[in-house]
Amino acid sequence: MSDFAYTPHYSMVGGLRVAHIDEGPRAGPLVLLMHGEPTWSYLYRKMIPPLVQAGCRVVVPDLVGFGRSDKPARTQDHSYAHQVAWMSAWMAQLDLRDVTLFCQDWGSLIGLRMVAHMPERFARVALANGGLPTGDKPVPAAFHWWRRFARYSPWFPIGRIVRFGCVTPLSTAEVAAYDAPFPSRAHHAAARAYPSLVPISPHDPERAANTQAWSVLRQWPKPFITLFSTRDPVTRGGDRMFQEAVPGAQGQAHTRVRTAGHFLQEDKGPELAQLLCQFMASNPIGAEGQPQPSQAP
Repeated sequence: MSDFAYTPHYSMVGGLRVAHIDEGPRAGPLVLLMHGEPTWSYLYRKMIPPLVQAGCRVVVPDLVGFGRSDKPARTQDHSYAHQVAWMSAWMAQLDLRDVTLFCQDWGSLIGLRMVAHMPERFARVALANGGLPTGDKPVPAAFHWWRRFARYSPWFPIGRIVRFGCVTPLSTAEVAAYDAPFPSRAHHAAARAYPSLVPISPHDPERAANTQAWSVLRQWPKPFITLFSTRDPVTRGGDRMFQEAVPGAQGQAHTRVRTAGHFLQEDKGPELAQLLCQFMASNPIGAEGQPQPSQAP
């Protein structure tokens, strides 16, 4: 792909290959970009260049079941707990530290659990169009529709699904790029499974783990910012609970990203990269690896 000419690196985690790209100076501020579903690291192609140009080291994994990572073909091989365990082991294997996490969609459901499990590895969090549901609040009708479609529709065109979640039209080549890692129905197992794994019921098996993660976030003192779009029917308004509950979110420049849909990385990638750089500059990391108050007037 001419617009995504990044060489993948591979790690073995639990007998599975996990792919990631690693761009920019090794000594630069480390940014971890986590995608959701049914996308892959290609989603971040508009954010990677400006972040690298700003001097950041940018690491972007493909979740197991997506992109260039291995794709177990049985639906039962995929679970919320498995994905958190896989990605936590992957992060520990690479020994990523002082991380600024940018996460969206399932990238947030997984990434925020990783923050709760390994808080010492994270310096800052930027949450975009995502959440950490515990099954005790109603979910939008649009999500129920998506969940039924993923489970029952015989037709599952991933590239067109992504295009539907954007305000900016995708080209034929871009739609094909989203389709490329999923050439057959067997490769769709994870993408079809994950909507049904979101905890939307008090009886969901992952509710307890997410509730525990929330207990960590409610005491999280490090910088935390929300960058939600105005035209996402699923997550719109979900930023307020994080702004109110997370101590590190106080006083941050939370932004409502206009004219952007669910996949705001497609609609406003360079703008998001700029906002992320501003967030990092306003919350520098000190010599002890802890974020320090900005000295800017």
